[in-house]
Amino acid sequence: MTAFQLSGRSQNVSKSFIRAMTDECNRVNGINMAQGLCDLPIPPSVLEGVREAMAAGHNQYGSAKGLKALREEIARDLERRHGDAPCPEQEIVVSPGATGALTVTARALLNPGDEVVLFEPMYGYHRATLEDLGCVLHAVRMDPPEWTIDRAALEEAITERTRAIVLSTPSNPSGKILGESDLDLLADVAERHDLILFSDEIYDHFVYDGKVHRPPRTHPGLRERTVTLGGFSKIFAITGWRIGYAVAPPEVAAAAAAFNDLIYVCPPTPLQHGVARGLAELPPDFYQNVAREHQHKRDQFCDALREAGLPPVVPEGAYYVMADISALPGADDLEKVRGLLQRTGIAAVPGRAFYLNGGGESLARFCFAKQPHVLQNACDLISQG
Repeated sequence: MTAFQLSGRSQNVSKSFIRAMTDECNRVNGINMAQGLCDLPIPPSVLEGVREAMAAGHNQYGSAKGLKALREEIARDLERRHGDAPCPEQEIVVSPGATGALTVTARALLNPGDEVVLFEPMYGYHRATLEDLGCVLHAVRMDPPEWTIDRAALEEAITERTRAIVLSTPSNPSGKILGESDLDLLADVAERHDLILFSDEIYDHFVYDGKVHRPPRTHPGLRERTVTLGGFSKIFAITGWRIGYAVAPPEVAAAAAAFNDLIYVCPPTPLQHGVARGLAELPPDFYQNVAREHQHKRDQFCDALREAGLPPVVPEGAYYVMADISALPGADDLEKVRGLLQRTGIAAVPGRAFYLNGGGESLARFCFAKQPHVLQNACDLISQG
């Protein structure tokens, strides 16, 4: 018998469908519309901030809470955009990506055996993170095209052991933006059942058609119950830098910082300086132009999907589109997206990746955040394939 026997935890960890389809795409040198990569250029001020920080010697360990200057800029940014003014010293923790922020805040608040509700279609890394912590998951399905929260289904999913609800708005993968009635519903349910809300808002700049993103934390019934998760991977096109954050009540933020120290020690020091510089210097029209550009890309790619006989569910935000792939050959969603990759060189994620116990068999997710010439090529290929 080998001395190396895998832990029980490792038996529950496997390669995500997003990663698997990315690997298959790389093998055929295709167009990766499976992974949430953003092909925008990095803002010059962000890069210059990193270079200056490195040259000035800011290359060592930093605070487990994150760079003070960055936490202050995050607080100012949230106040400018949403009228929310969290305390940068007590309520903000910078972590390696929004996924890292979920990891440390969930460890601060949840115990093994606690039950958590997620909305389908869900982001797979939320599921995997919570399962690794030993949480018991329940799913509430939202159906296209409106992706409406079913109050009865939500109530049915909640038991006496339920501790939290996890969601994303704008949603990955559906693109749904929670409206005022959604927040009212969540506030009512959370208060009656004494629940925490984890709200992943990393796509909060990617909002289309005049829609407005309202953070759940700004709802009076949710402020004291919400942990906001955000980051800069998408808006600054720095997915590999892993700079995210959490906004939470002081006692939660302090515990999360301790887990940050334990797991990550600290976020990357010079990269935090770059993000802080970007937040301080980039004008509002930078963010408006990003949203405008991605709305155009959304419309362009949705037109191509329709032409290909793959009806899209047009997203309100984020930079993904769920499409009906029933017309593609194959026994199930996985065979269909693999066949699409073989025929066209376009990689997508099978719908099953976003459901807990079956579902999504007729759906696939595509990421349209591509450079114009790459997106046009993808549109041509999918229209022909």
